[in-house]
Amino acid sequence: MTDTMTRPAAPARGGVGRLAGPRVKATRVAANLVLLVIALLFVLPMAWVLVASFDAEATLSFGLPDAVTTANFSAILTPELTWLPLWNAFVLSAGSGAITVVVAVLAAYPLSRYRMRFGKYFLYSVLFGTCLPITAIMVPVYALFVQLNLLDSLPGTIFFMAATSLPMAIWMTKNFMDSVPISLEEAAWTEGASAMQALWRVVLPLMRPGIAVVFIFVFVQAWGNFFVPFVLLLSPEKQPAAVSIFAFFGQYGSVAYGQLAAYSLLYAAPVLGLYVLVTRISGSAFALAGAVKG
Repeated sequence: MTDTMTRPAAPARGGVGRLAGPRVKATRVAANLVLLVIALLFVLPMAWVLVASFDAEATLSFGLPDAVTTANFSAILTPELTWLPLWNAFVLSAGSGAITVVVAVLAAYPLSRYRMRFGKYFLYSVLFGTCLPITAIMVPVYALFVQLNLLDSLPGTIFFMAATSLPMAIWMTKNFMDSVPISLEEAAWTEGASAMQALWRVVLPLMRPGIAVVFIFVFVQAWGNFFVPFVLLLSPEKQPAAVSIFAFFGQYGSVAYGQLAAYSLLYAAPVLGLYVLVTRISGSAFALAGAVKG
């Protein structure tokens, strides 16, 4: 009769057990504390904007108001100070976003679907276009706008802002388009569809979330753009909200903090609403499940 010997349990790989040691727990606690501090750094300015907008005597320091009032909103809700600049900002942002999305789709389609000899170098040149600072090209752009009689023109400013957003939009659109299987277009081609029909009826419906991301990216960039409208638009009635916000900064360092906070809430509301609207319309991911039969 042989004696049965019990073998010791094999240690885990690397000699470390599955249980978390004290060092791992301390690292997690430290990481959570760092994330909490970062969250507070973002929450405190937002809380100041919300509280100061309802404080008639708001200052730069954070503090609860003695009396809640809507006097700041009543002071800024005028056509010249708020509604017209917000409308100009919407026209500039929506126009730039629409033009950029259309051109980016048309430019990204051949880059995504066809192998070209100089396609790689063209993409690198597009990427280089994203590295140029806007301040470095505004002097020749201003001279060009003067020669073309486009200075103080909303359409001219829209086209220029769309052109500055186009390099990054092409890269983003191409990456989204690469995720759409080309076999779906080949099936449409066998049915007699042209390349543009396949792009319009097959590719674009499947990459709606990607198009929404590109549009939001361009819209937000144009919405917060101060330098380009400030240089190219001279008339006060054509200035967007990003430029007219200077009306709350007086001389000798005096600032109407309460009105500035109220204006900031109204200024941020359209962008937040756009995020919610696009999220509900486009969905959370590409609807490619079941499109390709394995």
